[in-house]
Amino acid sequence: MSTLSLAERRERQLAHERERAAHLAQRGGRVRDRRTTPELRAIALESEGKFADGDTDALLAWVAEEFGDLTAVACSMADAVLPHVVARHIPWVDTLFLETGYHFAETLGTRDAVESSMQLTIVDVQSRQSVAEQDARYGERLYERDPALCCQLRKVEPLTETLGGYEAWITGVRRDDSPLRADTPFVTWDEKNGLVKINPLADWTLDQVLAYAAEHDVILNPLLNDGYPSIGCAPCTRRVAPGEDPRAGRWAGLDKSECGLHT
Repeated sequence: MSTLSLAERRERQLAHERERAAHLAQRGGRVRDRRTTPELRAIALESEGKFADGDTDALLAWVAEEFGDLTAVACSMADAVLPHVVARHIPWVDTLFLETGYHFAETLGTRDAVESSMQLTIVDVQSRQSVAEQDARYGERLYERDPALCCQLRKVEPLTETLGGYEAWITGVRRDDSPLRADTPFVTWDEKNGLVKINPLADWTLDQVLAYAAEHDVILNPLLNDGYPSIGCAPCTRRVAPGEDPRAGRWAGLDKSECGLHT
């Protein structure tokens, strides 16, 4: 338990916010134009085989040099391991959080704790429609009747729009997540979003993620210890029984295993 007084904790938080603001001001003065799609595609294709040995630090050092501040990290706030790993190479990296309007309270709490304590910049990615506006147009509980459309409206389209301002995005996709992700490369060209996609934890296991979090005191979503090894929107996520596939709790009972961000 922290021995800092309330005033000391508040001062530490203010210092953290000042450091972030100073970085953003400095970054604003050095932003360069985004390279063209053909240029970025060429970089991706040239680099796909360079990092096959899974050297995470070497990969991210290259990302920092090649893309710098035009890099974004996608983080679901199941844990903060990915942005923590990335921020060691790209301090105050933009960290995209899909604010769908359907998150568990624990996920939102994790998001807030990460923003207030880590060297990163949270960017809330939101649909153009609020949940109420979506309900008015498509009817309530769209996630039950057409989960693919709900994910498209609240995740895929907002993320695609936001990624248009970056050259590369970094995800936490791992090969052990599911059979569909077993061949995940470390570097690839993302044709759908038109930028380079980096998967630095592709060959990590869940145990490695948790071990890294413990070693570096990285924030974890408390739901991970409550039967939720894979955490999505609250209406579409259930607890997973011991021995079940870690993603069995996502869209349980439906013919759906991915939200569409990585397919």
